[in-house]
Order: sequence, then structure tokens, then C-alpha cells
Amino acid sequence: MSRIIPRTALLAALGLVTAAGATATVLGTPAGAASAGCKIEYQVTNQWNTGFGANVVVTNTGDPLAAWTLEWTYANGQQVTQGWNAAVTQSGAAVTAKSLSYNGSLGTGGSTSFGFNGSHNGTNAVPATFKLNGVTCNGATEPTQPPTTPPTTPPTTPPPSGGKVDNPYAGARVYVNPEWSAKAAAEPGGTRVSNQPTAVWLDRMALVTGTSDRMGLRDHLDAALAQKGSGELVVQLVVYDLPGRDCSALASNGELGPTEIDTYKTRFIDPIAAILSDPKYAGLRIVTAVEIDSLPNLVTNVSGRPTATPACDVMKANGNYVKGVGYALNKLGSIANVYNYVDAGHHGWLGWDDNFTASAEMFKQAATAEGATLSNVHGFIVNTANFSALKEDNFRIEDSVNGTSVRQSKWVDWNRYTDELSYAQAMRAKVVSLGFDAGVGMLIDTSRNGWGGTARPSGPGATTSVDSYVNGGRYDRRIHLGNWCNQAGAGLGERPQAAPAAGIDAYVWMKPPGESDGASKEIPNSEGKGFDRMCDPGYTGNVRNGNSMSGALPDAPLAGQWFSAQFRELMKNAHPAL
Repeated sequence: MSRIIPRTALLAALGLVTAAGATATVLGTPAGAASAGCKIEYQVTNQWNTGFGANVVVTNTGDPLAAWTLEWTYANGQQVTQGWNAAVTQSGAAVTAKSLSYNGSLGTGGSTSFGFNGSHNGTNAVPATFKLNGVTCNGATEPTQPPTTPPTTPPTTPPPSGGKVDNPYAGARVYVNPEWSAKAAAEPGGTRVSNQPTAVWLDRMALVTGTSDRMGLRDHLDAALAQKGSGELVVQLVVYDLPGRDCSALASNGELGPTEIDTYKTRFIDPIAAILSDPKYAGLRIVTAVEIDSLPNLVTNVSGRPTATPACDVMKANGNYVKGVGYALNKLGSIANVYNYVDAGHHGWLGWDDNFTASAEMFKQAATAEGATLSNVHGFIVNTANFSALKEDNFRIEDSVNGTSVRQSKWVDWNRYTDELSYAQAMRAKVVSLGFDAGVGMLIDTSRNGWGGTARPSGPGATTSVDSYVNGGRYDRRIHLGNWCNQAGAGLGERPQAAPAAGIDAYVWMKPPGESDGASKEIPNSEGKGFDRMCDPGYTGNVRNGNSMSGALPDAPLAGQWFSAQFRELMKNAHPAL
């Protein structure tokens, strides 16, 4: 079971080695191995009650390494509880830290760092001996008394010359949210993915400053500085608290009423912008996913459409979605190291002819409202918190079966796209044609669209009919493309990576795997989150999902809360497999 660490203690545990604390510097080149050598700097950066935080700097003084493994043994019963920038495991007193894909290569003289939180029983001596790839480094120094107050904020590096870079993810690591990482690591097998980067969701005003059990925005940015080291680091934020939020659903309704646009500006966006403008964070690349599931609702769920709702009519009439998004883009996009990505739905929502162009035009309207300009939009993000397959390999939109187009199958239902990659690339071309910069990039949320496991088809379906062909071969195993809440059978998708395909800035895990989409039943709460029947596994559906079963997992908690059963299923069905 994971332990909730107080915000101040967690922040202190993430300090850099420049803070005063218990330290050991270990140098060594063993006899008979002149080409191997290492320098290890281990520092207890903060200590509280029965917990502590540590930072370890690994320097290779021998021949270049393609990957590294650091080993040490604790003498006082210490236990590692959470790590970042390395895969840290423990067996008894023995601890092993292994490099990750982005920090394994160490040339001669090259350094990298990782950190972790741990527990102690009153005595917390620095380990005396370390081994790097089997090379013992001798000569540990005596530790000094660790601090009991948070370390000072470390210095930052200036932003790249010339302002924003073309792709913020290129050449950069991405922030690992320690709160999510701790929950993931506490699940059986969770350490296989707990070091993956996920976004920080700012979905109510209280999370800007933080609560008694949740880190605030400054806490996360200070933690990101500790992870950054000397390289580039991306921090991903979901900015999500519009007035009248999510007018077509209930599970993710928000705290602000339809008319509270001034509150949204002054108590949500302005405080976020003030924090992000702090010069000490200028060395971070901050990616914002701006107001998911908002603007497309003004196209698809208003009067004249079969899926219309009165709440969406209200938001279209008062203009507060457009005003709110425009204001956010203007305020945040004017900050030199902030990269705005506007939410652009997903192919199973906007891929039809009468939705696609109208939505792109709505994006442009919002991007030129409230003082915003098209230059405030660095790109767009698709499939946020959704399940649409990245790429369907077993059928194409151009295919036909016995003279019947794939577009006429019940699953595709005249959509122009079969998957998120083709939709994202098409949407990019469309917004560029409307005047957005030709360099705009796309992000695709792959956190839950892997659809692996035993149910994943290995080839096309039978050609007896177009429906058997599509249904037999599709990776996306949802009952209906319109199902969106805690879908049964889903799996982790492609791991986060930069520039994976033409026009795509990155695959990202914007929705942290294991965080619920909504409760399976009504749960009173103070966060403004309602109960949506699409999260009830017994619900028989509505016009939006072809009156199909919801396909939702049972016993789900409120949106954003940890859903252990979902996380375990996502790992089991991951593709690529874990």
C-alpha cells in the first residue's frame, strides 16, 4: 500500500545535491580493470520522521557505457519506497538502480543522476560501498547531519536562444510525476512503468496551490527542477477547469458554473500564468494541454444535432468556452517556455465530414479570442483520456469487401478515419490550411490505447462481410466507438516518445494510467464531479453510443482518483507488452 507523503516533505526529498545534507563521494578503479571506473555522489537531501529523500549522481570515469547498473547495500534497515530517473528495486538490504532508455549512455567522464524516497528507523547511514556494472568504488566519506527543512530552490538554466523550439520533446526528458509514480509502483508489477512520464492535471482551483494531500503547481515545478539536471526537461500540464465544463457528460463536470468566466480567468488561469512566469522555471519546457473535451462540444452536441444537450446550447450561446480557451492561450502562450497544445478530440468523435472541418474552424475562433493569436498555439493533442487505437493495421479506410466500403461497416459508420494517427495527421493539415503555423505539431495520448492481450487480433477478419472483416481485425475492442469511460479490456499503449511519425511531436501519456474516468455509481463529492451513466457497467447506452452497453469497468471511483483494478488490467493488456 502506498504512503501519502506530505507535500512539504515530498518537495524537500526532491532537492538537488547542492543542498546541504548527508553525503558520500565514492571513487574507484579496481586492480586489473584500468579501463573501468566510477564516481558516485550519494546525498540524503532531506530527512523527516521515518522518511528521507536522496539524490545520486553517477559519473563514469572508465570506458563509455551503453547502460549502467548501480548496486549498494543498506546497513540500517532502510527501504526504498519510490524512485525516479532510474529503475530502483530492493531485495532485503540490497538495492539495485538500473538506467532507463534515456540515461543509460555514459561516455568517459559523463554523469547522470537519479533520486528516490525511502524509509528509515532512526539510523540512516550512507552506504559504504557502491558497484557500477560490477566495478567496486571504494572510499566513502563520513556523512554529515542531513537537513530537516526543505532545501533551497536550485538554479535554473536560461531558455534556448531564439525562444521556443520546434518540438519541445526533441532531445528532452519528460517529468515523472512522483505522486502518480508512487501509486503505480505500489501495484504488483507497477515498477515496470512507474518511471514513465505522465501529465499533471490541474482540474480545479485548489490544485494550483495544492492541498493537504496533493502537490501544487509550484511543488511539481520544483520537483521537475530536481529531475532536470543539466539536460532539457518537459513538464506536461492539463489545464482543465472551464465554466460549465464538459457540457455533454457528467463524470467530469467541474466546479465553475456556466457564467463564471471571470472566476476562471482571475482565480485559475491568472495564478497558473503567474507561477509559470517565475524566472526560476525558465529552464523548463512546459507543455499545456488546454481544456480537453470543450470546443468540439460546441460543434457536435448543440441544437440541430441528434446528440444535443441543453448545457452545450448554453455554453455556445454565452461564448464562455471560446472566451476561456482564448484567454488561456493568450496568457500562457505569451510565456517564453510554455507550449500550448489545444485539445482536438479524437477520430471517433470528429472524424466525420460534418464534424471535422467545423471543429477545426472552432479551434481557430477560440485561438483568436480574448487577445490570443494563432501563434499562441504550438500544436494540438488528440485522443486525450480516450481509447482509440493508434493505428489499425488489419483494415484501411480504402478497403472494400465484396464491393462494400469499410466506411459502411457498423464500426466505422462512414467515418473518414480508422485510427488516431491518420486522424491526427489529417487534422494537422486541416488547421494549417486555415492559417495555423505550418510547423504546428500533434500529440497523441497513447496511455490506454494499446489493446493488447489475448483479445488482440493477429490479422484481418473474415471477408464474408464488411462487418466481419472490420470486427475480426480491429485492435480497438470496445463495444462501440463512442464508449469512453473506464473501458474493460483496454491496455497501455505506445510508451511516451518524441517525434515518432510525420507531423507528430510525441506520443504522450497525458491521462495518467490508473486514474478513473468517472464513478460507476453516484458518489457525493466536493469537486463538482457528477455521475454519468456511461461509467455504469450496467447501462444499456444512448444515441451517442448506438444504444450499446457502456463497456465500463465496475466499482470505479470518482474521476481522477486511483483505480487499482483498471491499472492492473492496463498493464496486463499492454501493447507493446511489458
